[in-house]
Amino acid sequence: MEYVTTGRQLEEVGRAAAEAGLFAADTEAAGYHRYRDTICLIQVSTRERTWVIDVLELTELDPLRAPLVEQGTEVVFHDADYDLRLLHRDFGLEVRGLFDTKIAAELLGEPGLGLASLLERHVGLTIPKKYQRADWARRPLPDDMIEYAAEDTRHLPVLRDALAEELERKGRLRWAEEEFRLRERTVWEDDPADDAFRVKGSRDLDRRQLAALRELFEWRESVAEERDQAPFRIVSNNDLVTVARALPRARPEIVAAGLSEGNARRWGRDLLDAVRRATDLAESELPEKAKRGRREPHDPEIDERVERMRKARDLAATEYELDRGLLLPRHMMETIARVNPASVAELHGIDGLRNWQIELVGERVLNALQA
Repeated sequence: MEYVTTGRQLEEVGRAAAEAGLFAADTEAAGYHRYRDTICLIQVSTRERTWVIDVLELTELDPLRAPLVEQGTEVVFHDADYDLRLLHRDFGLEVRGLFDTKIAAELLGEPGLGLASLLERHVGLTIPKKYQRADWARRPLPDDMIEYAAEDTRHLPVLRDALAEELERKGRLRWAEEEFRLRERTVWEDDPADDAFRVKGSRDLDRRQLAALRELFEWRESVAEERDQAPFRIVSNNDLVTVARALPRARPEIVAAGLSEGNARRWGRDLLDAVRRATDLAESELPEKAKRGRREPHDPEIDERVERMRKARDLAATEYELDRGLLLPRHMMETIARVNPASVAELHGIDGLRNWQIELVGERVLNALQA
């Protein structure tokens, strides 16, 4: 394993990865501890070598851009979704030629989808979990943390081979490749800042309570940014909703609402100030309650179609040993039921429906609709 902190070393990684034709990658971020979930390390492994790249030392990653996107190179991740989002947001990097070992395991009907479970089952290795919630932004990083990070990619090429062989044997490699190509489109998308305070539990608050939650949320963000801490480590979302609902006027009311004595003592004045700012707002300055999404009108015939499809899907899922929601999720069955296609060609016209899903259950779905 090599620890990469210089541009010259990074150029060597880029050349080696491109020449290898296949390499594994992973990222370590610090969102559990720090205010912003920024990438701190990128791990890269070919079949022969492993590098741990310190991206806090290297702010420019152009040598990795070509091997990540060039034709003929395969990039192996495990559960790439969040890694792809962070790579896009922090460095403008995208990935082509993806092989995601979690997706592969899902399509094989594996009983456990975590990297540790898959390595133990297919490679015979047990990897430690000591630093799962480590602060990867700390510097200098201890040697054992760097070694731990390296283990996340060191064995991925071998795991990829085992899963690819099994996918090929079961005739499911094409399914996986379709999913890989779709996953490559994953990019970072910012949440609207104006609605960031509308967290779980806020829907039943009235407008004055929502205003308090907005003030509390903005206060917590400022404290978290100043301290470079994850916001939930200051006060949890649930606690903010609790305070907003109670609209306390004194510290004892904060505790009575359900906050701990410690949080009430530590943050009581700030929480009360935030609530007071909300109670002083004019009615016209209060946030509007969120509008519920438009729901399709209830239709018994649609429900019957979905139920017939569900039975057909469940039988197929058992036959192919696949998770039922993976094979055909409920929302997709509802979409199909409303379109009510009469042919496989019409199924192919439904947005979001995969080719491999149509291959497996298309005829069964049509038969269920026509029953």
